[in-house]
Amino acid sequence: MKKLIILYVGLLVLQSFCIGQNIDSLWKVYNNKSETDSNRLNAVDVITWSYKGNNPDTSIILAEQELKLANSIPNGKKWVANAFKTIGVSYTNKGNHSKALEYDLKALKLYEELGNKRSIAACYNNIGTVYQNQSDYPKALECFLKTLRLREEIGDKKGVGACYNNIGNIYQNQANYPKGLEFYTNSLKIAEETSDKNLMAACYTSIGIIYAAQHDYPKALEYYFKSLRIAGEIEDKLIIGTCYNNIANTYADQHNYPKALEFYLKCLKTEKEVDNNQIVGTCYNNIGELYSELSDYKLAINYCDSALQISKEIQDIDIDRMSFQVLATVYAKTGRFKEAYESHVKFKQLTDSIFNADNSQQLGDLKTKFEVEKKETELKIKSDAEQEKLKAIAHEENKRQQVIIVAVAGVLLLVVIFSLFLFKRFKITQKQKAVIEEQKVLVDKAYEELHEKNKEVMDSIYYAKRIQNALITSEKSIANSLNRLMEDN
Repeated sequence: MKKLIILYVGLLVLQSFCIGQNIDSLWKVYNNKSETDSNRLNAVDVITWSYKGNNPDTSIILAEQELKLANSIPNGKKWVANAFKTIGVSYTNKGNHSKALEYDLKALKLYEELGNKRSIAACYNNIGTVYQNQSDYPKALECFLKTLRLREEIGDKKGVGACYNNIGNIYQNQANYPKGLEFYTNSLKIAEETSDKNLMAACYTSIGIIYAAQHDYPKALEYYFKSLRIAGEIEDKLIIGTCYNNIANTYADQHNYPKALEFYLKCLKTEKEVDNNQIVGTCYNNIGELYSELSDYKLAINYCDSALQISKEIQDIDIDRMSFQVLATVYAKTGRFKEAYESHVKFKQLTDSIFNADNSQQLGDLKTKFEVEKKETELKIKSDAEQEKLKAIAHEENKRQQVIIVAVAGVLLLVVIFSLFLFKRFKITQKQKAVIEEQKVLVDKAYEELHEKNKEVMDSIYYAKRIQNALITSEKSIANSLNRLMEDN
């Protein structure tokens, strides 16, 4: 069975570094000793990361220089962690899983101390990829689920899309194609929404593998070539080599061996250029199986032996497993039945170690645990939201009550002030009333005295008049007397 190569995104993409900057200008910054240490470290950090895919050996050498400079300054922990992460990814790209895991764990420890969730998530993703490459699917899935949880927390949409792709790969490796396709489709949707070409290429490759496994070869080739086209646009040799291998497998499954060999050799050339031993080893096995189909058993054995040699260096169980499967077939065809039996036993043991019931149960348990924890988190968030809503209502009610209290207090204060004003006016009025009454008494007394005096005067006048009347003839008598005199004349 020819080995299809799947892409695990996160190693190749979705990191916090921008590698699109001009490398020459970054080298000038790094080599300029008058620049600050932080500027020089930022420059070499980007340069180092840019080589991790197409030239991992150079990336490791530069990362070691970054480590030396970062360790020589205070507060250099961030760049130490970045260098560890780059070295880990570079070793993964070389297929050296034990060294990759060593540096990935160092980086994880430092990022946890720094509290950098985005980088912690990246480390878990990289560690999960190492476990996947070692065919330890339960540990790989556990790491990918941790990555997914963290990226959902920080709202990293691209990172979530990458996790969906990687989790889909786990299910695809376990031949759970419907579940794998579900995760791939979700991942591709996010890749298209965010215009993430690396993730798109990985999704197209993954979906192509699903169609190939279901023997829909035209569909498989359609998606592989889509991935190859994008990989060419972004000039990523790791993805290009993966596409070549998978296209070759599809042609081999259709018995188009010349085309298959053409793309296998392209894959070998590309992956050797980037020193990716894992894909080189896988490609050796696939070419060995192709020559077995062509009855060129000597070349078949030679390629499988080369694959085993690489597997011994990088400790890749799956490469071993596929080598022994091809060798068992070749030895059986050539009458070397003892060696065929021994190779088949080894193949069966390695296969059982990967696809046993315990692993499947662990994968199911991990998925269930993640879904339960996710549900609990959603409920907690909902509960927290309701609590916040109740707190907001209580806060508004408290504010309303405070406004009422302030208003009532204000009214009471106005009442008190007005009452004091009225009381003061009342006291003034009382004083004025007392003065008025006192003055009234004096006026009344003066009036009475005046009245008495007036009475005395009037009595005197009346008395004088009576005397006058008594002494003086009245006007009437005088008038009568005058009238008689006039008549007499």
